[in-house]
Amino acid sequence: MFHSAKASGFLDLENRLLAALTEEEYQRLKPELEPVNFELGKVIYQAYEKIEYLYFPTTSMISLLLTLEDGMTAEVGLTGKDGVVGVALVLGSDNTPNQAVVQIAGGALRLKARIVQEEFKRGGTFQKVLLLYTQTLLTQISQTAICNRLHPVEQRFCRWLLLSHDRVKSDVLKMTQELIASMLGGRRESVTVAAGRLQDAGLINYARGHITILNRQGLEESVCECYGVVKSEYERLLGWDGA
Repeated sequence: MFHSAKASGFLDLENRLLAALTEEEYQRLKPELEPVNFELGKVIYQAYEKIEYLYFPTTSMISLLLTLEDGMTAEVGLTGKDGVVGVALVLGSDNTPNQAVVQIAGGALRLKARIVQEEFKRGGTFQKVLLLYTQTLLTQISQTAICNRLHPVEQRFCRWLLLSHDRVKSDVLKMTQELIASMLGGRRESVTVAAGRLQDAGLINYARGHITILNRQGLEESVCECYGVVKSEYERLLGWDGA
């Protein structure tokens, strides 16, 4: 387990990976961190488009989407204050087959690709944190794939809600059924039925594109094992329980 986030003294930072840096690393990067604000639906980068920045979300949440030739899309991963967007930069590439789309509007801090690569080559905590986060992201991507293949939409919806709730500060998520269906790789009709069941059970309230989480414990009792696998891997590697 990685414990530097608790030792660095930067827990006031909203992004947990930045909070894990040593004081020397953070002070070196601080002048290069540029604040940005994203609106809902903003495309940060397209598939195979050159990635110019590494983004550290603070109050925003970003979905990684794959699009098929027939136009169908599905979410393969999501990132908020727990991570970064643009890990291809630290893996030796400057593009990726997926696109990054803002699903919860809010802020982020970004670093130019050149700065990311220079700092990564220094080794140290910056390098270690990004590599460990990449492993957690790979776990999330693989778990999402098997979840979307094997589990009913209601459980997949619970997984998505819990992962999202972990990465934002609010119990209210602004999200239409069309977008949720796109995230889950399903049909709008099936999402409508799943949302209705969760609402009837008193777990959420859905109205006019806003989902309010009313009973998180109930969602945790209803979700499939995939949520726990992703959460546990983050805790094991980076020492953060999502709170």
